[in-house]
Amino acid sequence: MTATQHPQDDMCRCPWAGMNDPVYIQYHDTEWGVPVTDDRRLFEKVILEGFQSGLSWITILKKRENFRRAFRDFDAEKIARYGAKDVERLMADAGIIRNRLKIEAAITNARAYLKLRETQSYANFLWSFVDGKAVINCHRDMKDVPSETELSRRISKELKARGFKFVGPTTLYANMQSIGLVNDHLVSCHRYQPCVELQHKMRLPK
Repeated sequence: MTATQHPQDDMCRCPWAGMNDPVYIQYHDTEWGVPVTDDRRLFEKVILEGFQSGLSWITILKKRENFRRAFRDFDAEKIARYGAKDVERLMADAGIIRNRLKIEAAITNARAYLKLRETQSYANFLWSFVDGKAVINCHRDMKDVPSETELSRRISKELKARGFKFVGPTTLYANMQSIGLVNDHLVSCHRYQPCVELQHKMRLPK
């Protein structure tokens, strides 16, 4: 499937963004594929991708503000201190995905994330896999976009070795697309070239 022209604004978009949901369209147009170098935002992204496993991403997007509230705006130091009472509180929160394994994994990941950051920023860790330069693809059809790659398998393996949970290769590839580590906008999509330019200009914080 190639890029789809939206009848309201004549913009061509990746077909997964749909035609009718403004939340999904805004995410596609302003966020997906834009390079992220801020540690807290990167941490939020990987946690939300873990919660998305087995679900649709739009479900997560529509609950994102609830997740930010429930997980203290993804402050890893606060989440790392969560205990049994916090797990039960989150299990009773209808505003998020109430999956015990995923909730417990988020806490585990906060601890693993803090351990990783003792030696380097999370941003530097992720972007080091591509030498600080995004992978810019030239897909013309959605069938050409992979669900995982050798690179996502390598990052997944490394994160698991460091104690992270719910970071399989498919989850990691979706994360890589979201944070702009990979540009998988179709070349006919109106966001392809702007993201290419942002990725070329991207610099990691010192």
